[in-house]
Amino acid sequence: MSEAVSTKNVAEEFGIKEALEMLGVKAENDGTAIGSRTFASGEYISSYSPVDGALIGKVKTTTKEDYEKVVQAAQEAFKQWRKVTAPKRGEIVRQLNMELRRLKEPLGKLVSYEMGKSYQEGLGEVQEMIDITDFGHGLSRQLYGYTMKSERPGHRMYDQYHPMGILGLITSFNFPVAPWSWNTALAWVCGDVSIWKGSEKTPLCGVAAQNIIAKILDDNDLPQGISCMITGDARVAQWMTNDERIPLISATGSTRMGKAVAKDVAARLGKSLLELGGNNAIIVTPNANIKNTVIGSVFGAVGTAGQRCTTTRRLIVHEDIYDKVKNALVDAYKQLKIGNPLDVKNHVGPLIDTGAVELYENALQEIEKEGGKIVVEGGVLEGEGYGSGCYVKPVIAEVENSFKIVQEETFAPILYLIKYSGEVENAIELQNGVRQGLSSAIMTDSLQEAERFLSAEGSDCGIANVNIGTSGAEIGGAFGGEKETGGGRESGSDAWKFYMRRQTNTINYTSELPLAQGVKFDL
Repeated sequence: MSEAVSTKNVAEEFGIKEALEMLGVKAENDGTAIGSRTFASGEYISSYSPVDGALIGKVKTTTKEDYEKVVQAAQEAFKQWRKVTAPKRGEIVRQLNMELRRLKEPLGKLVSYEMGKSYQEGLGEVQEMIDITDFGHGLSRQLYGYTMKSERPGHRMYDQYHPMGILGLITSFNFPVAPWSWNTALAWVCGDVSIWKGSEKTPLCGVAAQNIIAKILDDNDLPQGISCMITGDARVAQWMTNDERIPLISATGSTRMGKAVAKDVAARLGKSLLELGGNNAIIVTPNANIKNTVIGSVFGAVGTAGQRCTTTRRLIVHEDIYDKVKNALVDAYKQLKIGNPLDVKNHVGPLIDTGAVELYENALQEIEKEGGKIVVEGGVLEGEGYGSGCYVKPVIAEVENSFKIVQEETFAPILYLIKYSGEVENAIELQNGVRQGLSSAIMTDSLQEAERFLSAEGSDCGIANVNIGTSGAEIGGAFGGEKETGGGRESGSDAWKFYMRRQTNTINYTSELPLAQGVKFDL
């Protein structure tokens, strides 16, 4: 591993101050917003960059009284917003798209500096926002229903979709702005309004995103409650999950968090959309292209320092090519540069905080306790450029799929090598042998192996790829997974239906009243 570039004076060197100014982010910010109207009565939380440990800014948290004002404003806004035609709602999403294009670089820098992912990945996250708002704008003219044939003469049947109400949105630190756009670009087009609680670990990204949409609402003289923001810890999120006025909760985060959300929402018969943990695997068969396998595996394992729900955690390799793949990976890891993620020469940035570092160290201890073998050594990096204490070395370990630590999701750059023998079905069984079911991939030039992997007896994940890695989904497809990943779907395809209520309509245009199923009821 190479030495890091010094992170001294990072904010000055890489234009963070200018980026904050362009995004309207101040040293002290209110964490409650109803459109452009900001306020908050709670305590400040401070945002420190994992890049260099510097204080970026502070955000005041939402109190229960603040929250009530937000919900009431959202309720009132919904009454007006649902009357606006869908194409006109789509026009607002188009305007958001144009602002995101204009502010791509400063927002990408803030994402990188506050979260710790590489600048290229920060720009990529904003590009996802641009892509989904493009998608949402087009979707505004495609909210289709269906027409069915009635069994009764002179009757017409069809179903249609109506706005649902308030979307309560909870997002995680690792993608501090993109999931907000995935959900709201669709929800707003569908006629819903939103209340967003972003991660308390990346609150300034939330402030920046809210500032962007708030200006658009002002410019179009729209109700401010269409887009609201609240800030705080899990207690603030629970206000939404327990609130009967919020019919839909979309939550992105850990499986543990998702189970708590699902319980609260189900208790009041609400609707929840869950995007939770992943324990993603790439199967590498003897028919794989080794070069592409290494590229996909390394990016999947170390991108965002292993802090993606789609991070490649497990590499399941056939015994005939196991040593060849292992050696190629070890050589590739020697070329990784760890350091300031805003410097484009570096591949791997820091973990989000020292708590994440502790989980990483615990996982390494558990690997050795269970009998695993470390192939590429880990450890916390110290010295100039690593002053935040959040930089760690990516690890490769040889393990068994049954190890307890392998069955869990560790949000860190740890790649597990697992050997399989025999046919591809054996590898698929190993891949499916975890509680999570988000993303999966197979590397093979065999049509038969690829089709088995994609069949009903193949991958049990919501995402199954052939000859690409587990990470980096496009917005055109529905994103989400099965089992402990939560079963939710957001972003593309027909995910928009989850943000609306479905209604079946039957119209009788005769002077008679025949009943269904031929039932007679004469008076």
